[in-house]
Amino acid sequence: MRVLRRTLGTLLALGALGAAASCTDARGDDARPGDDPPAALAPFERLLPAPVSARAEGPGYPFGPGTVIRTGPDPDQEVRRVGEILAEQLRGPTGLPLPVVDGADGDGVRLRLDGDAEGVGDEGYRLESTPGGVTLTARSAAGLFHAGQTLRQLLPAAGPGTVPGGTVTDRPRFAYRGAMVDIARHFFTVEQVKRYVDQLAQYKVNTLHVHLTDDQGWRLAVDSWPRLAAYGGGSEVGGGPGGHWTKEEYRELVRYAGRRYVDVVPEIDMPGHVNAALASYPELTCDGKAPARYTGIKVGFSSLCVGKERTYEFVDQVLGELAELTPGRYLHIGGDEAHSTPAADYAAFMDRAQEVVGRHGKTVVAWHQLASARPAPDAVLQYWGHDRTPAADKAAVVAAAKAGHPVILSPADRLYLDMKYDAATKPGLAWAGLVPVKRAYSWDPGAYLAGLPESAVLGVEAALWTENVANRADWELMAFPRVLGLAELGWSPAGALDWASYGRRLAAQGPRLEAQGIGYFRAPDVPWS
Repeated sequence: MRVLRRTLGTLLALGALGAAASCTDARGDDARPGDDPPAALAPFERLLPAPVSARAEGPGYPFGPGTVIRTGPDPDQEVRRVGEILAEQLRGPTGLPLPVVDGADGDGVRLRLDGDAEGVGDEGYRLESTPGGVTLTARSAAGLFHAGQTLRQLLPAAGPGTVPGGTVTDRPRFAYRGAMVDIARHFFTVEQVKRYVDQLAQYKVNTLHVHLTDDQGWRLAVDSWPRLAAYGGGSEVGGGPGGHWTKEEYRELVRYAGRRYVDVVPEIDMPGHVNAALASYPELTCDGKAPARYTGIKVGFSSLCVGKERTYEFVDQVLGELAELTPGRYLHIGGDEAHSTPAADYAAFMDRAQEVVGRHGKTVVAWHQLASARPAPDAVLQYWGHDRTPAADKAAVVAAAKAGHPVILSPADRLYLDMKYDAATKPGLAWAGLVPVKRAYSWDPGAYLAGLPESAVLGVEAALWTENVANRADWELMAFPRVLGLAELGWSPAGALDWASYGRRLAAQGPRLEAQGIGYFRAPDVPWS
């Protein structure tokens, strides 16, 4: 995830690496100083992510005091829940009561499940707006939810308005559209992470990857190993108090995200990044001595003792409890920067850890270093390399993909949200270079790694590491607006990926972000109004 970073890290990056990255920070023809602001976009032209198809046609539907949300004559419980969430999301901005009612006939917003709907796939939808109402059609409740998020963008950021007449037909390019947050380096509460879920879901991101453990802290209670959270959770970068989530708090996050069609993927990083665990239980070390808790930002110095059977009891019990708490398909077992674990030991450990994941009914996700060992038959690799990653490492990932392992793309010099925008950015790091908004967006996941076919790309994920991100203001500054580019890269068709168009549509999201109290970075390469 963060190779060589802190010792050479930021000083080098802001100098030589920053100069190399500066070529990607051009403002572009649409954002030169002194230019007149671009003409206002029509409502369908403002949508982000860009839909597969949008056609304006005829007069639209005016939202008013009598507008209702209709969930069908005999609504499915899940459809009813989608309607309730959509009503809640729209009541604040519009100031309207928006009751949710049964029945399909009459004006208002009509939610309609149709298993035979054409052109929408499993998560897509069709939105049709006429003077008689707005009809949202999808094959699944998830598709209806995504349709509702598009409807939100067709209304003003504040106040009632008219949904323009026309039709949107839409579906995602990639199945996995993720964002990761690291609560191990700095601790964040479930409430803050739930806020992020809401922010992500409105742009059709469907996966939240939570980095729960690292050298600096263990953030989830585990009944069979209680000192992991009680002691290992009591530290963080810089010497703060740390903290941890109870099991019920984690369950609440999973429930909350699930109601917004966001799957939670928890990560327990191993066999490296484990100092908090070793400090809590010295029996997991090879010499039986507990290290001190760690509050710095170096990596690669810790390792579980691969030769001890007690280590595998730990892995089995921790992952078993986590699997019971997590209804989603995936468990992430880290596997990166295990510099203190010899290569043969690393491969042997990952063999056994992957077997544990499978035995508990889950599918392994691991950082791309697993490609150098023996990935389990269904294992998913998450690639975090960048332009300067050695060719051999990239080739190993491509070879694993050709052997049947799906790949999640999280290139550090594109999608690591903790990388500074520019040399003046206060939070964040720069070991992968500076990542302005244009660079974060301007690449094609389907053609990113030479030799990696698009069919092998499960999706994309933007990662927010928190070594230098300690509060909500810094979190949102670093995530926004770059995470919106992630949303478009994961959802929109390849032919829609165009910086000039995206920059204008991103600028149009500014008032919406402001209305939601999101403190975003006003990037100079975006033509903000």
